[in-house]
Amino acid sequence: MRTNVPIWEKLTLTIEEAADYSNIGVNKLRELSRRSNCNFTIYVGKKCLIKRKEFEKYVSNNIEL
Repeated sequence: MRTNVPIWEKLTLTIEEAADYSNIGVNKLRELSRRSNCNFTIYVGKKCLIKRKEFEKYVSNNIEL
């Protein structure tokens, strides 16, 4: 059973959801997720998910991406 959970209540986001949520492009998010110091991603198999709270902190603490 799938429920329609609002993005701001989700624990993790897909790259596409994170792009919509943050207004940061999909390609830039993929680039950031590949960095060794990236602490806001989790992989489920090959699928990359964005940990929403950590991502929000990352965006808030950086002035340039």
